Amino acid sequence: MPNVPSEITFDMMRSSLYAAVVCDVLDALGLRQQSPRIPLPPQTIPDLLVGRCKTTLWADMFHPDPRPYELELQAVDTCRTDEVIIAAAGGSFQSGVWGELLSTAARNRGCAGVIVDGMVRDTVAMKRMAFPVFARGTCVYDSRDRQRVIDLNVPVEIAGVRFSPGDLVFADEDGVVVVPREVEEEAIRRAWEKVHAENIVRDEIRAGAKAADVFGKYGIL
Repeated sequence: MPNVPSEITFDMMRSSLYAAVVCDVLDALGLRQQSPRIPLPPQTIPDLLVGRCKTTLWADMFHPDPRPYELELQAVDTCRTDEVIIAAAGGSFQSGVWGELLSTAARNRGCAGVIVDGMVRDTVAMKRMAFPVFARGTCVYDSRDRQRVIDLNVPVEIAGVRFSPGDLVFADEDGVVVVPREVEEEAIRRAWEKVHAENIVRDEIRAGAKAADVFGKYGIL
């Protein structure tokens, strides 16, 4: 097996890992429900997003908000380097809960990106920023008096998958995968080994070996 570095940094994960290989190793560890089975495609750039979950829980509303944007601004202003804001909005189409100004503020705090179980807006501006945003889609409506954050830094769920504060999360064009803290070290070690072993498998297949023979040799496909 390939040598595993003593420390695998976020930059190393961003350059070498991807969502599917992380999902595979979680399967092997018996955690087979770590990716929401809903579309959460990239709305800005397709690059891999990796970081630690900073969770927000959203609710629809149908009355004037006495303290508009209060908790979402608090979430942004307390975000730390390499955190990913998770907006658990229940898949609501009520409004675009994330946009350019929040992205600008979040990036200034070191935020790595955002995953929204709902809608976003200002995608043209966010694409220019190259700020990673994953969501169900876009909606032109502002969130004021339509949706608001009702809790911060609590376990949330997206399509039945739990995201807890501090969990490691990966997102790319294939999907979103969350790694619980208790298995993080083992999962990332295995993912590193697997992705570098896959390079060997790919090279042998390209050189003309039969896929079945290579799988029999390495047990990797």
